[in-house]
Amino acid sequence: MIDFFKKLFQKDNKVTTIVHVETAPLSEEQLRAVTKESLLVQPSQLIVGCGQSVGRQRDHNEDAIFWFNATFANIQNDVPFGVFIVADGMGGHQFGEVASTAAVRAMGEHIVKKLYFPLFSNNSEMPSESLQEIMENGVRMAQQAVMQKAPGGGTTITAALVLGEQVTIAHVGDSRLYYIYPDGRMEAMTADHSLVRRLLDLGQINEEEAKNHPNKNVLYRALGQAEPFRPDIQTSPLPRPGYILICSDGLWGTINEDEIFRIATSHETPAIACSELVNAANKAGGPDNISVILIKMI
Repeated sequence: MIDFFKKLFQKDNKVTTIVHVETAPLSEEQLRAVTKESLLVQPSQLIVGCGQSVGRQRDHNEDAIFWFNATFANIQNDVPFGVFIVADGMGGHQFGEVASTAAVRAMGEHIVKKLYFPLFSNNSEMPSESLQEIMENGVRMAQQAVMQKAPGGGTTITAALVLGEQVTIAHVGDSRLYYIYPDGRMEAMTADHSLVRRLLDLGQINEEEAKNHPNKNVLYRALGQAEPFRPDIQTSPLPRPGYILICSDGLWGTINEDEIFRIATSHETPAIACSELVNAANKAGGPDNISVILIKMI
């Protein structure tokens, strides 16, 4: 099994990490969490929670989520495995929810077939592609599914593949993936494919103007577009100890990162944290559908 992982990772040319560091003093509760994380837990485990809401200003849900995880462990190997996907559909009731559902099903099925069965079965062959190629091909499968099942619709897709000590991320649109560390750091691992993000990068607007920009929901890259595109793909080490958070803009666009960090790190389980994150977004007005997956690394 060790050789299996080496071959998969060696096919990727490099490991990319986006560095954006913010620091803040730790509360007593966070300090206790850091102390708990220092305890040795064997085997390594992914503790997962998710949350979803239609919000308070929409009459239907266009988001979709998918998660699947497992662990292989014996004396020689300790291998967490997980696939986590958030998609935020666009195009109205008949197209947005169909697009997001089709996308997460197609990508989730592709990754599980390519990796889960070879990992845990004695009869499956090792895939010939690298992990990054598997993720990129998964996005292509999702794109094909959207074009076939929801013509005229579209969706974002943000996915994380956890295998061993590595996370491979695929991203299209403006859903987001964060690494959260108990020492106060919250690191955005994806960049929005939005008009407002591009204007910010060009220095044409500031952060305050971006919050209320009339075109803040306009994307220049999404599944369902006819123009060819490549997803953003990167591989980086697991945030250990820490969390991976994947969410639609109904969460990150409604409550700020400080509040997301506080809620994500102040609850004993990711399931409760996700419920509280959804509640916080709804209390702030709930202008959009809300979807979140929180993965705790122990």
